[in-house]
Amino acid sequence: MSRIIVTASTRMELSELLIATSAAALPGGGLLPVHRAEKGGAELLFAQTGIGKVNAAAAATLLCERYAPDLIINTGCGGAFAGSGLAVGDLAVADSECLADEGVQTPSGWRGLDLIGLPVYEGRGERLFNRIPLDQEVACRALDRAAAGGFKAVMGPFLTVSTCSGTARRGEELLRRFPGVCENMEGAAVAQVAFMYGVPCLEVRGISNMVEDRDLSRWDLKRAVGEVQRFLAVYLEQAAVLPGIH
Repeated sequence: MSRIIVTASTRMELSELLIATSAAALPGGGLLPVHRAEKGGAELLFAQTGIGKVNAAAAATLLCERYAPDLIINTGCGGAFAGSGLAVGDLAVADSECLADEGVQTPSGWRGLDLIGLPVYEGRGERLFNRIPLDQEVACRALDRAAAGGFKAVMGPFLTVSTCSGTARRGEELLRRFPGVCENMEGAAVAQVAFMYGVPCLEVRGISNMVEDRDLSRWDLKRAVGEVQRFLAVYLEQAAVLPGIH
């Protein structure tokens, strides 16, 4: 039986999936709450990581070591950049991830990790600096499945940040560094750990807000996390035939 792990930073971002799959809490999870279900001929594990890159990386490492998954899906909400084609309530599918904060502030401006020649990962003939690759086949199939299910979705690069962008100017600054459709706080950490372990990784997020001058009246967090979980519930129905799953 194949094994798929779904991670999110908060309980809210997993709650509807736990209900949809009738997942039950696994005993002995320790500091990392894990729920288990079977669906579509696959074992599904759901893990609430906590927010931020440190929590996400620690959780992803523990999950890879303990459960040896065939696929990791990282989900939750995200903020869409201007010009991405995304609106609140849409879905964003990552074709790559990026550590958008890691780098060097120089007199002439911000530069990435390649400036100092220190990769975040080096092995298997790869040197990764800020950009973390994701499985393109898995991402494209997810995008196709979203379109077939009537979900509005856009695929593109995601940027992972330590500080959420609360101004349009900050969003413009990030886009000058790297192309992107969506920002979040955990995705690149999960993607990097998955890459290190050779596990395919899919990241799908619901858009809760635009990256603009912060105005909570324009946010819809409940709609964002509800929409992406509704999609993933459909996606996981055919878990046994997902690409990359053996």
